Amino acid sequence: MDRIDAMRAFVAVVIDGSFSNAANTLNLSPQLVSKYVSKLEEQLNIRLLNRTTRKVSLTEAGSHYFGHAQQILLSIDDMESKLGGLQQLPKGVLRISAPVSFALKHMAKLITDFQACYPSVTVDLQLSDRKVDIVEEGFDIALRIGQLKSSSLIAKKIAPIRVVLCASPDYLKIHGTPERLEDLEMHRYLHYSYMNVDTKGQIFKYLKAKQLKESSVFRSNNGDVLVEAAIEGAGLVLQPTFIASHALNAGKLVIVLPEHEPNSIGLYAVYAHRKLLTHKVRCFIDFMEGYYGTPPYWDKYITTTH
Repeated sequence: MDRIDAMRAFVAVVIDGSFSNAANTLNLSPQLVSKYVSKLEEQLNIRLLNRTTRKVSLTEAGSHYFGHAQQILLSIDDMESKLGGLQQLPKGVLRISAPVSFALKHMAKLITDFQACYPSVTVDLQLSDRKVDIVEEGFDIALRIGQLKSSSLIAKKIAPIRVVLCASPDYLKIHGTPERLEDLEMHRYLHYSYMNVDTKGQIFKYLKAKQLKESSVFRSNNGDVLVEAAIEGAGLVLQPTFIASHALNAGKLVIVLPEHEPNSIGLYAVYAHRKLLTHKVRCFIDFMEGYYGTPPYWDKYITTTH
């Protein structure tokens, strides 16, 4: 038995949720997939999966093995993809899902530069702040911002994302500048509907409480609108610097409570590890790596607080 084939069968069963689904993914018979997994368990002398008539689930050992096996297969596929691509240029349609504000501000040049290097790739960029199902909806890559939860998808970090609390000088002149977290209770907060930042501190707890007080809340599912409202003096806003950097550098917004700035989150390229990674996807991921700089260019002139 080929150990790599058995490992692929096991990983496919975990990702797809059943032997029959894994068989469809791998273009094998369910019996052969089951045989691969059983032989793998025999070689390892440990049970990896709990099997019932309705579903399969990971054992504790299987959970550990799954993470390592996934990384091993990813490395093998990456190597083969790169070697196979040395003699050919990527081509075809590359379907990408990306957050609205980030794509509008920072992806036009990226796509243009990428296609200048790889003119045979057609890019279909769809903008949505919704968490798309990249497999069901047919995307090659999804760009996501935040702290990603563990899943069967592969995530590669592209850039750190800094999040700051800020307000306009005019707003602070009228309402005062918060000097302590408790001072936020006296201020109006502009709430982003999809905000999910683990600050490992107190600031988000205060702001989350504020958004529940409807008399002091302006809510939107778009960060650009909230930043523009903050510039006009509507209140405090917690937003990524890739949206707010221009206003911060121009003095239209001022960072508030910098000592309580949330931990940075990340911009990730997320893709499914169901088959050999196509050359167009690998080239785009490699092209994005380091493209925005370290720190990203939008943070270059913003004062670093810690």
